[in-house]
Amino acid sequence: MGVSPDSVAAHQKFKQKHNLSVKLLSDPSHQMLEAYGAWGIKKMYGKESAGVIRSSVLIDPQGMVRMVWPKAKSSGHARQVLDALSGLAK
Repeated sequence: MGVSPDSVAAHQKFKQKHNLSVKLLSDPSHQMLEAYGAWGIKKMYGKESAGVIRSSVLIDPQGMVRMVWPKAKSSGHARQVLDALSGLAK
């Protein structure tokens, strides 16, 4: 699942545009994002602003957090997650 402060309508449009099947959750109050440490101060080009900190959390079927990537980079991250899932399945 993906979580962002965007509206449900914006998520639907994004899913259609990119042909995604993943569930996207809307969190305009940042409650869930803050609970997972995915909302905070970011620096871009030397300027600080509050926003979504791209991160990933691997949660098992029992609801236990098994792995956290606090500053996930898009390049190679999918492989990291798949490798972690494979390790848990053993």
